[in-house]
Amino acid sequence: MTDLDIQKGSNKKSAYNLRDPLSEITESHTLAVIVDNESGVLARVIGLFSGRGYNIDSLTVAEVDHSGKLSRITIVTTGTPAVIEQIKAQLERMVPVHAVHDLTVEGKSVERELALLKVKGKGEKRVEALRLADVFRANVVDSTLKSFTFEIKGTPEKIDAFCELMRPLGLSEVARTGVAALSRGD
Repeated sequence: MTDLDIQKGSNKKSAYNLRDPLSEITESHTLAVIVDNESGVLARVIGLFSGRGYNIDSLTVAEVDHSGKLSRITIVTTGTPAVIEQIKAQLERMVPVHAVHDLTVEGKSVERELALLKVKGKGEKRVEALRLADVFRANVVDSTLKSFTFEIKGTPEKIDAFCELMRPLGLSEVARTGVAALSRGD
């Protein structure tokens, strides 16, 4: 390498940047975890995430088999491919865990979320909020002279878009259930 190459910038990679840039790309994954429905199981699963610094974007839990005493924990998390694989492997090793399904890689899935939004406003903003709610198929579940409470269900992206449009119209509160997901087909 000549001095001219150094000044112009060489095509060779720097020894200080040996990391593969593709390994740093983060992905969002939806995990369905079937567990025993007993006290402390959710705390152990959440402890795995918090103890290792993994983030949970969405979390839902419900009993899915009363006779078998099984619950389904649906977790949306973000990480590099290596981190996602590590999360799955660690979940699978836990004693109360019966199965771990990565719905993101196992094929197409259906994801839905429910949200309630309170929008405060008067006049034209109030009318515009009702128009947008109609476009997004959101239902008015409570109404006063000063506010509306809308119920909307759909993909997380749809709910995010609705929230962003409601912000300038007086969005004051949001409650979201988190993602519920199932794989499509057989």
